[in-house]
Amino acid sequence: MNLDYIKNKKILLVDDEPGLLCMVESILKEEGYQQRKTAKTVKEAIAVCKDWKPELAVLDVMLPDGDGFSLLQQIRTFSDIPVLFLTARGEDEDKFRGLGLGADDYMVKPFLPRELILRIGAILRRCYKQEHPLVHLAACQLDFEKAEVIKHGEHIPLTAKEFDLLSALSRNAGKIVTIDMLCEAAWGENPFGYENSLMAHIRRIREKIEENPSKPVSLITVKGLGYKLVTEG
Repeated sequence: MNLDYIKNKKILLVDDEPGLLCMVESILKEEGYQQRKTAKTVKEAIAVCKDWKPELAVLDVMLPDGDGFSLLQQIRTFSDIPVLFLTARGEDEDKFRGLGLGADDYMVKPFLPRELILRIGAILRRCYKQEHPLVHLAACQLDFEKAEVIKHGEHIPLTAKEFDLLSALSRNAGKIVTIDMLCEAAWGENPFGYENSLMAHIRRIREKIEENPSKPVSLITVKGLGYKLVTEG
């Protein structure tokens, strides 16, 4: 359930403002996106798209040798990569035009860096869905596609809360996941007061995934902090 695979995707940034390009590159770098290229014109962008083959393009509308709409139309003649418009032109007509041409999202400057990161992440996860392999534990495997535990040939279904908790633990395999984080994963934005329910769910999860639930080796309690999922291989 590791979502870091999207951080390896190649992102092209197209804008004629050097300061903005530098800022967006810095935002992406800090978030862990390492493969980035920039272009300041339609001509440069087309060349990068053909040679480098980015997996997401972030386009401005206003460019010195054309506009982002025509650029998107040209890109679509040879590539179906997802596109996010990031532009000062916030009129509804422009937004509808961009989305109508096949853009995946449309953001207006000025923007919040966190919102940009969330939108880029959402596009990449939607367009490049990862096949979820089985997660191997000491006594079983977790199949998140089917929401079940495979143990000694038996397929044991997970409840919705068990699935949410194991998903959060698996995303952070080998790391401590705090009690608050687990409660939030299972019960939403107001997780306070669910500690006893969490402990009950942890007990039931251990009954499903451990060889000996009273001596867990896969779902470990880290006293005073939370829990840790230990995976194999």
